[in-house]
Amino acid sequence: MKILVGYKGTNVGRDLLALAAKYHRAFGGEVILITSMVGGEKSTQEKISEAETNLAEASDYLSAQGVQQSSHLLVRGKSPGEDLVEYAAENSCDAIMIAVKSRSKVGKILFGSTAQYVILKAPCPVISMK
Repeated sequence: MKILVGYKGTNVGRDLLALAAKYHRAFGGEVILITSMVGGEKSTQEKISEAETNLAEASDYLSAQGVQQSSHLLVRGKSPGEDLVEYAAENSCDAIMIAVKSRSKVGKILFGSTAQYVILKAPCPVISMK
């Protein structure tokens, strides 16, 4: 089973990693950690370095749990939602795990919703964690 985890390194990220490890123990397979950045002016070298550090720490955490995993920083000029959905389709992932945060209706209109995009467009089941 291939489980794609959309990872940003936030507080809920540790809970998401623990859930991915639990799924790995139950179903086997591989956990694929993905952090997506749009690129260009929005992705400074400092933010890219921070994302790489977060991915390395997450990878170390999963490895210590005995989880077969890989990690990827995607900077392909796409929104995080598009990147996660396309990567899942390209790599025949069996499930996507993402963290969601509460936002008002106006906040969703103004800022979009990565989770909403992934849930509606994903080629496989999506597991969301709050």
